[in-house]
Amino acid sequence: MARSWRGARIELRTLKPSDYDQWIEVRIRCKDWLNVWEPLLQSARVESLGKAGFEMLCRARDEDWRRDSAYAFGVFVDNRFVGEANISGVQRGPVQNCTIGYWVDQAEAGKGYIPEAVVVALRFAFEEARLHRVQISILPRNARSRRVVEKLAIAEEGLAKRYIEINGVWEDHIWYAMTFEEWVDRRQDLITKWILR
Repeated sequence: MARSWRGARIELRTLKPSDYDQWIEVRIRCKDWLNVWEPLLQSARVESLGKAGFEMLCRARDEDWRRDSAYAFGVFVDNRFVGEANISGVQRGPVQNCTIGYWVDQAEAGKGYIPEAVVVALRFAFEEARLHRVQISILPRNARSRRVVEKLAIAEEGLAKRYIEINGVWEDHIWYAMTFEEWVDRRQDLITKWILR
């Protein structure tokens, strides 16, 4: 069952097997654009993922939802797939934390779809998943991804040395984060600007 949340222009929803043709077209066309920002294992898996594999990916993501361990969303504009915004690494207990990651079709970059998707994902994380803290980690050299958090004024917290393997190299990442208290303070402004406009 697809789950859906809307922004002003975008829809975040769970991917379903019927999304395969759109999804794989974007992934293949944008391979060089995306692979430099992704772990080798992830890139290799995506390249070899056929329709049956994509169906398994959709089922695995549904299971993540049931286990409350991750929440994956496709980003759609007028029912056209343009990228993903995923909540992963959900920690409960005294931590109540997660990480948001995102990517966009190269042809759609710079149109403001991803900042909007991140606000919708933040709203979901804080108001539906009831998490206390949301983190985003970005390569220092990834100016486009850093521009997303700058547009949203999400606080920079520091540098994690050799944090994630990216394209075969252990890379530093800058940590950004927002807490529930910050969300409450900024909620109306973010929703007005990115969801209700």
